[in-house]
This record gives sequence, C-alpha cells and structure tokens, in this order.
Amino acid sequence: MNLRTTIIFSAFCLLSNFLIAQKINGISFVSSKDSINFYHVKPVKEVNANYAALIPYGFIENIDNPVLHFNDNRQWFGEREKGIRQYATAFRKEGIKLMIKPQIWISHGQYTGLLKMQTEKDWQTLEQSYENFILMFAKTAQAINADVFCIGTELEKFVTIRPFFWQTLIVKVRKVFKGKITYAANWDEYQKVIFWNQLDFIGVNAYFPVSDKKTPSVSDFQLGWKSHKNRIRKIYNLYKKPILFTEFGYRSVDFTGKKPWDSTRILSSVNLEAQRNGLQAIYNEFWKENWFAGGFLWKWFHKHNSVGGLENNRFTPQNKPSEQVLKELYGN
Repeated sequence: MNLRTTIIFSAFCLLSNFLIAQKINGISFVSSKDSINFYHVKPVKEVNANYAALIPYGFIENIDNPVLHFNDNRQWFGEREKGIRQYATAFRKEGIKLMIKPQIWISHGQYTGLLKMQTEKDWQTLEQSYENFILMFAKTAQAINADVFCIGTELEKFVTIRPFFWQTLIVKVRKVFKGKITYAANWDEYQKVIFWNQLDFIGVNAYFPVSDKKTPSVSDFQLGWKSHKNRIRKIYNLYKKPILFTEFGYRSVDFTGKKPWDSTRILSSVNLEAQRNGLQAIYNEFWKENWFAGGFLWKWFHKHNSVGGLENNRFTPQNKPSEQVLKELYGN
C-alpha cells in the first residue's frame, strides 16, 4: 500500500468512526400536563441520550369534519406550543438536542395511516388545517433552535393519495425551518414514500416483525432483522439519505418481536428479558452502520421514579433491566 493510498484509507476510517460516534441516541419524550425541570431531564442524561423528540399533538374529533384542533388550552401543557418551548429550554440547558415531531390523534384512537377523505372538499379542508399545524410548529422548532423537524407520522393514505400536497409542504417548511427535516413512515410504508429526495433523513418507525418466539434471544432478533435490513439499505442506496429510526422499541411482554407495534392494553405476562434482548439486537444490527443516523426510543415519561418497573409490560424501559442496557448501548 503506497503512501497516498494509506492516507486516503486512514482518512476514510477516521470519517467512518466519526459518523458512527455521532449517532442520534434519542428518546421519545411523552407530553404531559406538567412543566419539566432538571430533575425530569436528569434520568434522560443518565442513560446517555443525546436527543429528545418532543411531540405536540393535533386532534381530529370527527373524521367527517377533518379540521385539526391544536395548541388548545384544553390540551395538556406538553402538547401545546408553550409546553414545547418550556420542555426545549429544560433539555437545552442539559446539552440535549431536539427533534420536534408533531403528531395527529384521531378520535377513538383510529390508526392515522388509514386517514383519507371521500371528497375533494374534505381533502382541501384537511390539507389546509394540517399545513397550519405543521407550519406553526416548524416556526416553533426554528425559534427554539431544534436540530430536526418531522413533518408527519404514519400517514400512509394521506401521503400516497396526495403527494403534491406533501411535496409543496416540504418547500414551505424549509422556508421557516433551517435544520434537518424528516418524515416518520411506518415500517410497512417507508418503501412507498416518493419525496425522500426532498428530505434530510429517511424516517422509519421501526416496528418490524422479527420473531414469533415467546422470548427471542438476541441472535433470534438479529436473524429476524436480516431481510428488513437489506430492504432498508436498498432505500438508502436509492436516495443516499441517512436512515433515522424516528421510533423504535419493544414492549416488555411475551412475543414482543411478533407484532412490535401492538400497544393494546390486554393482560399479558411481563417479559423483561424479551425487551432487553430486542434493544440489544437492534443496536447490534444498526448502530455500527455508516448509513444509519440513529433513532428515538419509544417511549420515556417525565416522572421517572413512578413509571415502568418490573411489573410493567409497556414500551418504556424505565426502571427495568432495559434501562441499564440502553445506558450501556448509548454510552458506547
């Protein structure tokens, strides 16, 4: 190997190590009715997270009148602009970067990916309302110096049926927000999105089915990721945009790798080992890849000492063995 080749190879290795070191090690911070302070942010720092996703909400109360209600005094503090600004200040003081990720909630918990209108008039009503929602929080994101802004979450029908609206919306968002922009596509949606070339990250909510076993081992989880990972890499190669897991995580429940998106509150056995193995495996598979930007764990509550725990089968890793695993992984 001659000197020139050696220098180039060394520079490439240094760049690769830098990219790996700069991963987004994020948590999805749940909006609440309360303001927050150092004591709510401290546990986030203690697991070595360097990013938090703040999630303001807009609500559609009646699908036949698709007006989005947002920034309303009836909403919880953390779901409104005032709350996002206050949360951002608390996180910024501790050196944690931010993604602002506005989301829709449809009455009775209807899945947002199926949201579609029956008439052109209703489409226009929805689009104008959604644009107002997104642009307001894009301006907020700019004002608080957020690092990433997400223009939508799991809106497959809306995105595929009305692509021109989204392409235009991205242009409008860029006029008011100067940071990085993404969209959070569901795990079965990301290959259909046509506007990735306009964004900075390919955002994926990574609830891919990876194992049918009751308690998959780390190896079981990793084996289940192989085919999904190959398809994700193909999308990266097509657009040359880093992959960002806008959400990822597992419940501490039996068969957690079978339908990781399932959040129904049915009675089920707590399985702390399965959650722990799932987090270890997803880190093993992705965090070392140069084309992978990182991700935001779903999800983290502000009252750390009173949530999660060894009898909890929900997504949060708080006060479970998975919290220590997360701390070790994010600390690497």
